[in-house]
Amino acid sequence: MIRVVIADDRTILREGLKQLLQSAGDLDVVGEAGDSHEVLREVRDRDFDVLLLDMSMPGRSGPELIKQVKTEKPKLRILVLSMHEEHQYAVRAIKSGASGYLTKESASTQLVSAIRKVASGGAFISAEVAEALALNAMPNADGPPHASLSDREYQVFRMLVAGVAVSEIAAALNLSAKTVSTHKARLMEKLGIANGADLVRYAMRHRLVDGEGAAER
Repeated sequence: MIRVVIADDRTILREGLKQLLQSAGDLDVVGEAGDSHEVLREVRDRDFDVLLLDMSMPGRSGPELIKQVKTEKPKLRILVLSMHEEHQYAVRAIKSGASGYLTKESASTQLVSAIRKVASGGAFISAEVAEALALNAMPNADGPPHASLSDREYQVFRMLVAGVAVSEIAAALNLSAKTVSTHKARLMEKLGIANGADLVRYAMRHRLVDGEGAAER
């Protein structure tokens, strides 16, 4: 039996995922988490095989949370379930320590097999993400400008593109407004962008804008 903990901040989605996994027969949902603090509590207090992790939850999120989980429990397998379809987001998750990356759009048909694969020691990623990882590993590989952003800069970038104010980003990420402004200045310099309108145009050109227009969903 594969023991799974589901981490997502929406109760209704957790319930749906739980029903889907329990019906598989060989998967047992042994715990749930609604924010990053609950994720870490589950990791520290419970023995399980796979963490099914939403990339965007309250508190610490994304690559930062994945790295913390792997520090706490290095052998735990992590399967990321995300709304983000852009390959760079998946690459960051895998490089941080996740064993697989699956979009919520394809979860209904691929989730069970993805969990089985990562639980057995394999990786579950798309061919496009595998190619992006290979290109990133090559010396002097030319990637898009946003590939050079740090994980935190990339997170701030996506929130800015979604129209989230600096003060709101600071509150959401537990940072000072000054620190967020510094991240903003650095990422805009790296992207060669002078203003917010150009930032949005860059995101649209590189397909970094989610269909529902949210930075973290």
